[in-house]
Amino acid sequence: MAKVNEEDNLMFDKQLLKGIDLSKGECRLHESGLSVENPGDNLILRPLGADDYDKERFHAMQSCPGTYYLIVIEDVKLAKLVACGTLVVEQKFIHDTAVRGRIEDIVVDGSCRGKKIGKLIVETLILLGKKLGCYKISLECKDPLLTFYTQFGLKHEDKQNYLCKRFFH
Repeated sequence: MAKVNEEDNLMFDKQLLKGIDLSKGECRLHESGLSVENPGDNLILRPLGADDYDKERFHAMQSCPGTYYLIVIEDVKLAKLVACGTLVVEQKFIHDTAVRGRIEDIVVDGSCRGKKIGKLIVETLILLGKKLGCYKISLECKDPLLTFYTQFGLKHEDKQNYLCKRFFH
């Protein structure tokens, strides 16, 4: 993984992450000293960079400005990504042409579990979605993860269902 320094190499402008105040979130992560600016020892939280993974996919997603907000946590000592998450912002015709957010692909390296990094990713994405004007944010998860996600104020809404049709995998 190459160092990401140039703004053009980031999925979105990292200034969007500035001012995200975790004390406004549900998880009270700020009480443990975590913040967007200080996710932990030797860790940085930033937008996904072009050199982090697949450049073709990165550029395809980046070509849809205002849609994909992928954040990563990098262990700078190991030069390794240890967590990531995605906020997809979908433009709607309903709700006066509002936008809604979907949180996807929350992943934390096994060596970093239990350090509240996953919570930091989810809380940051929720607050970023609010900052971007999403009228609601949703996510899909497996049953064993419901307790984890409800601590962020996410809840199952009555008469709402999730259906899926897979074409491969």
